[in-house]
Amino acid sequence: LSVLGGALGMASASWVMQILVKLIPPDMLQWWPFFNDLGWDGRMAAFAAILTLAASILFSLTPALRTTTHGRTLAARSSVNVWRGIGAKLVVIELATAVVLLTGAGLLGKSLYELLRVNLGFEPEHIVTLRMAAPQSYATDAKAIAVEQEIVAKIESLPGVTSAAVTSDIPVVSNGGGTLIRVLGHPWNGEQNATVEREVSSAYFTVLGAKLIRGRYFTRTEDVTKPPVVIINEAFAKKYFPGEDPIGEHITYDVGRPPSPIEVIGVVNDIKESQLDSITEAGMYVPFVHYVGTYFSVVVRTSFPEQPMVAAMTSALHQINPEIATKGGQSMSDALALSSSEYLHRSSSWLAGGFALLALLLAVIGLYGVVAYSVSQRTREIGIRMALGAEPHIVRQQILKEAGLLTAAGLTIGLICAVATANLMRGLLFGVTPWDLPTLLAIGTVLGVSAICASYIPARRAASVNPVEALRSE
Repeated sequence: LSVLGGALGMASASWVMQILVKLIPPDMLQWWPFFNDLGWDGRMAAFAAILTLAASILFSLTPALRTTTHGRTLAARSSVNVWRGIGAKLVVIELATAVVLLTGAGLLGKSLYELLRVNLGFEPEHIVTLRMAAPQSYATDAKAIAVEQEIVAKIESLPGVTSAAVTSDIPVVSNGGGTLIRVLGHPWNGEQNATVEREVSSAYFTVLGAKLIRGRYFTRTEDVTKPPVVIINEAFAKKYFPGEDPIGEHITYDVGRPPSPIEVIGVVNDIKESQLDSITEAGMYVPFVHYVGTYFSVVVRTSFPEQPMVAAMTSALHQINPEIATKGGQSMSDALALSSSEYLHRSSSWLAGGFALLALLLAVIGLYGVVAYSVSQRTREIGIRMALGAEPHIVRQQILKEAGLLTAAGLTIGLICAVATANLMRGLLFGVTPWDLPTLLAIGTVLGVSAICASYIPARRAASVNPVEALRSE
């Protein structure tokens, strides 16, 4: 039986691993190439074999040895006691394991809930994004500016498009685009002031639905003939202009570009430019026409369904030039769902939840089995008690009390181990502490109620024993 169970377990594990890998989106899988080689190896096979051997020894050798060292009558009674003792200990272990896994799943699920409530700084609904690359013939500044303006005008003319813009990187999905800056008029001792940088067109903030805190947005007339300007976010203002009004102040790039002053003309609310579980960093936005390129993204706000809009946008770009390459057309909501942070939190919570539910099911079945076995072996005892006047509810309470002691032991050990385990997985949590009291109380309640329900059936059966029939059968 152990060998058969081990073989089925290894086959199921291999099958499940293949399914899990196929569930990973292809675009994301290219960043995790180690998943491509996921499968069985010698160490995993040896581990499974050791577990199978340990199960065989635990469940057969101990009762067998007890049987060979006692007489038949004593052996029968001793075997019953051995199995009751082993079963009780295993149930405690199962309950503790279920508590640990349920707590992990609960914490990961709550982390996902908190992650989905993160303030993005913009309204992702009804936004469509599309990455594009113009041919090298547009590599000069003048041609790149011209094609950018043509693209925006063409897409804005599509039915259902309320506004369109281009940007060097899409919020949340992209992590790059940083630079070093200096704040003119402030003391500087050579330190490196890092900030997120994005090149955007004038309608970018309108498309996202971002809020202007003070100052103004870019205008379409701000081209290379005008002095360079910049819009910063609130985090930038708090970090580099504490207690000051940054409007009218000047910054400059520390490296990579000539140190010409750039005037701050506006402050917008913090837009989540990096992953959802990261801290919002200082960010700056410069006009796309000042720092153009041939590889950028188009963002569109539409009143039509998002997915058909992707095909319309692609067609419009190819009408401008068939050699324009496109990639990753999707709604902003889908882009957020496929972002690394959200995908990792969601997949880990689902995976842990699946193991936790399986552990809960096994623990409840194990508790039911131990209690039911105990009742079946104590039928004569229960019959004598009831023949001497014990009320059915007293018998039922006694059985439930024994089950409650096992449950309490499993819960206590499990909660201690759960908090210790949660501390080890602190890096996977977001917005929740490893000792989150509501989660621990909820897990304890769920497991306690499940254990009571599993114990009630054999306890009720024990209370309904007919004393005469019980004694006659003995």
